[in-house]
Parts: sequence; structure tokens; C-alpha cells
Amino acid sequence: MREKQLLERITFNPKIMVGKPVIKGTRLTVDFILNLLAHGTTENEILKEYKGLTMEDIHACFLFATKSLKNTEFMPLMAEEVLASNLDL
Repeated sequence: MREKQLLERITFNPKIMVGKPVIKGTRLTVDFILNLLAHGTTENEILKEYKGLTMEDIHACFLFATKSLKNTEFMPLMAEEVLASNLDL
């Protein structure tokens, strides 16, 4: 499935889940699905629990997250502590 088709499975609506990105036709947020996966729930377990959800919906969540983070820059929040801990060698 092409990227555009996958991303079309994710939608935003201020009236649904306070505008968080959700899988189209559901109230399942992208972050909810990713959190389940991050905590060890398998894709098959998610599909079994949430009837009507497809593997493509889960892949769309991954792609959406990847695209969202692509141009994000990260800086350590504790830069001073990291430097200080290096001096304590």
C-alpha cells in the first residue's frame, strides 16, 4: 500500500478525541495504538481486540508517527547533568 493511502487512514477532527490523530472511522488514537505496541501488545492481539481494525491501520499509525517526527530536532533536557557526570570519572 502506498504512503498516501496509508496516511489517509489517519484523520483529525476537533470533535473526536479532542483533535488527536485517530484511525479513520474509530476513536482509537495513533498514540494509543503505538503505546499498546510499545508495552508488548502484538499486532495480532490488537486486531483481535478491536474488530474492524486492519493491519494497514496499524502500519498507518507507524507511518504517521515517522512522518511527524521526521523534521523534529531533539535536545537533551539535562545537558548540564550529562556534562557533570562525565567529569566525575
